[in-house]
Amino acid sequence: MAEPAARLCCLGWDFSTQQVKVVAVDAAMNVFYEDSVHFDRDLPEFGTQGGVHVHQDGLTVTSPVLMWVQALDILLEKMRASGFDFSRVLALSGAGQQHGSIYWKAGASRVLTSLSPDLPLHEQLQACFSIHDCPVWMDSSTTAQCRQLEAAVGGAQALSCLTGSRAYERFTGNQIAKIYQQNPEAYSHTERISLVSSFAASLFLGSYCPIDYSDGSGMNLLQIQDKVWAQACLGACAPHLEEKLGPPVPSCSVVGPVSSYYVQRYGFPSGCKVVAFTGDNPASLAGMRLEEGDIAISLGTSDTLFLWLQEPTPALEGHIFCSPVDPRHYMALLCFKNGSLMREKIRDESASGSWSEFSKALRSTEMGNGGNLGFYFDVKEITPEMIGRHRFSPENREVPAFPADVEIRALIEGQFLAKRIHAEGLGYRVLPKTKILATGGASHNGDILQSEPLSSPGACGCVWRPGICHRHRQLSLRGLRLPSFPRPRSWDRRALLGGCEVRPKPQISCYPEPRSCSGLCCPPAKVRPARAENPVPVPGAPGVSPAGPGACGPCRLPLADPTGRRGPGQQGPSSLFWVPGPWPLMCSSPVRGHLEACLAHLPNISRLLVSLCAVLRAGEHPFPVFISGGRITRSLRYLQ
Repeated sequence: MAEPAARLCCLGWDFSTQQVKVVAVDAAMNVFYEDSVHFDRDLPEFGTQGGVHVHQDGLTVTSPVLMWVQALDILLEKMRASGFDFSRVLALSGAGQQHGSIYWKAGASRVLTSLSPDLPLHEQLQACFSIHDCPVWMDSSTTAQCRQLEAAVGGAQALSCLTGSRAYERFTGNQIAKIYQQNPEAYSHTERISLVSSFAASLFLGSYCPIDYSDGSGMNLLQIQDKVWAQACLGACAPHLEEKLGPPVPSCSVVGPVSSYYVQRYGFPSGCKVVAFTGDNPASLAGMRLEEGDIAISLGTSDTLFLWLQEPTPALEGHIFCSPVDPRHYMALLCFKNGSLMREKIRDESASGSWSEFSKALRSTEMGNGGNLGFYFDVKEITPEMIGRHRFSPENREVPAFPADVEIRALIEGQFLAKRIHAEGLGYRVLPKTKILATGGASHNGDILQSEPLSSPGACGCVWRPGICHRHRQLSLRGLRLPSFPRPRSWDRRALLGGCEVRPKPQISCYPEPRSCSGLCCPPAKVRPARAENPVPVPGAPGVSPAGPGACGPCRLPLADPTGRRGPGQQGPSSLFWVPGPWPLMCSSPVRGHLEACLAHLPNISRLLVSLCAVLRAGEHPFPVFISGGRITRSLRYLQ
């Protein structure tokens, strides 16, 4: 899509796992140009699948660095051929996939500063990298290096308190340690190590761009409180690492003017500013304007879940990053590796490769999937650390396969259920004003959003999806004044998050389904746990909310709607039975794997009941959930 641009604008770039994308936005935040280069489709000579090379061990995952450079060349040439007026570009910035690392060879800086405008970038940078196939976020091959790093700083929790996360295989510090240990010659020939974000910015800057605080938080190397490299971590990973990384900078820094290469070859103005690129996850948080109680979900190649924090509370699960908007604040993040690629695989297997058939299957199956539940990890998952496909029938037996339509709903409900449970482990709570903000490719599918079990009637009002490329608009305009516009104003991400007049209005994509939270009756006495020190709370007992009409009837909670109107089918209140007392995890059941990893940390069962009743139901009757020994037993169905 192109329109000759005679207006002042900014460019936002996205160097993601599967493509490089660009958008151009004007002073009114209107997107008037966007285009992309898809690696598998447009650059088949690199032989990637999903933008990556998965090695024989199934754990090592890399991407060719020159593929990213050539994609940028192609995209710039497409823009020029369309008549795009580069002379009107005031500034540019962007985002890159997190954790990936690029290794610049000694002497590469001289090449960057002396690029010839007569040749494309990829022809001039071929000899500039000491590692040609670079590790990316999908890599899980550095377990040994993770344990070494944790041991060097006093354990996993100590590392989390220092850097915001325990050691993760995909985090850049551990990838650097592996390269140093297994390929010391290549490491010794490396003069600079960049993240994908700072690498992309370096291409535009014509010199090495610093790593920003927010993306640097995903390396297990940055001390998030003081915003400096943690010396203990650097020493544990590789020698001379600090000089190879360079000093980090605030995420809103203007790092310099665009390289003369772009001025001479494409007609960029010499005063065009380059603003520090950041990671794709921090960029999504910045663009989605989170407020207290909101939860943001990026449904991309990986699925990620974000929260805004004023005070960091690092734990062994999840991540704490420096905020990309305000260096005084932080963001919490959970990452799930099996995201869109997993959905695409199930689409191909169960819906003949058609998203239309995929959506049709979601519409034709009831919420709760008749008690069928599945978790799908074709690559080793991050949260939890598992691999394989795990399907469970309503009778609580692991089964080898589901019918196609059941398989599709089991995938979607299992993915969202895991997200909610892990978010609650980080302290997330659904509030009356809560919004779920969805972005990424799958957020355009309303049937996927309507199927999610994150929202609870009486708490979450609706699922929102921001306008296209909001994160790029925000990143492109951060920290700059545009004096040529009719009404000069300061563009920065903090102002946009505060609700300045130019922010795009989010659109409502769907409302909570009234069936998404069923009534739960207390279990009969004969199946209640018998441990006297942990009695099961009975509705109506002191300190326990009454169960509504009748001894075991569900209480009724109204569906909050922040827009002031009912969503489709919202004719009345939905049922929710809340058991507030502490229910310990006890006894045993055959349900294993992901559910155990998800739920073992929960201190009481009441949170779990509210979390799981959204998806575990059948017909019009409640489908109870009992917890035992960190596992779920779903063996009995009770009528009111």
